[in-house]
Amino acid sequence: MLRELVRYGTLAPNSHNTQPWLFQIQNRRITIRPDMSRRCPAVDPDNHHVYATLGCAAENIVVAAKANGLAAIVSVADDDESAIRIDLDATAPADSPRYRAITERQCTRAEYDGKPVPSDELDLLEKAARSDGTDARLFTARADLEQILEYVVAGNSAQMNDDAFVDELRHWIRFNESDAVRHRDGLFSASSGNPTVPTWIGRLGFGLFFKEDTENDKYRRHILSSAGVIAFIADQDTKQGWIEAGRSYQRFALQATASGLKNAFVNQAVEVPEVRTQFSDYLGIGGQRPNLLVRFGYGPELPRSLRRPVDQVLV
Repeated sequence: MLRELVRYGTLAPNSHNTQPWLFQIQNRRITIRPDMSRRCPAVDPDNHHVYATLGCAAENIVVAAKANGLAAIVSVADDDESAIRIDLDATAPADSPRYRAITERQCTRAEYDGKPVPSDELDLLEKAARSDGTDARLFTARADLEQILEYVVAGNSAQMNDDAFVDELRHWIRFNESDAVRHRDGLFSASSGNPTVPTWIGRLGFGLFFKEDTENDKYRRHILSSAGVIAFIADQDTKQGWIEAGRSYQRFALQATASGLKNAFVNQAVEVPEVRTQFSDYLGIGGQRPNLLVRFGYGPELPRSLRRPVDQVLV
């Protein structure tokens, strides 16, 4: 059962699908630690996304455990790695739409259909996103989406002009099915709606077609076709706070999936420090750090990125 819970943990979203996690099973405890060999120093120099990712994995395990008759108590070790400890005890099984959504959730990097989300569904999303340690700001008005888009474009432009960022992204792209199956990690090109091609053609074409203006136009279409955008803000700008932000996002993502919605990160606005400061002012949160930015709406199914098998992430 604990191995199966780890498998649910590995289905969590993560930056560039690097899967920067290691799991340890001991009696009735699962411990999640960062795998720093899979960090992305260009896009995530302080490992913020690594710890948010571990929070997403922990939330998957908590939800799956409850559905399978195990109550989970989550704690974060006060050590250099800030490992997440999930202690489990028997309880009555409680199935839920979020549990069933774990295997269906994906970050859908495509245009959505622009339809609004009913107010009762928005209420469910906000309730799922908020916690004692994390605030969530949800925006659906066109004027807000247009303003937030400007921060995303500013961050994207900065990243597109950063050679280290571009090289790092290229390293994690899997341009065809055989590449994706061989690695079982990285960004499968078809998962973003792009054609699959031989790796050598993909690497050559990446430099020719991956351009600032083209990418900015894509994000304009993506955000303005969305029903809304939500920002997650942890109370503390610490590893524990980043983990809590990841857990809050994952609850939101599972609820969105259960409601028939798609979602995708538009984190450019929070990944570039100068832009992040400006975006923080826009949110009116003072010196707090906006951790994650996500768009949501009704959209298509796309091929899924793969995950490594459980044996490869157990220690």
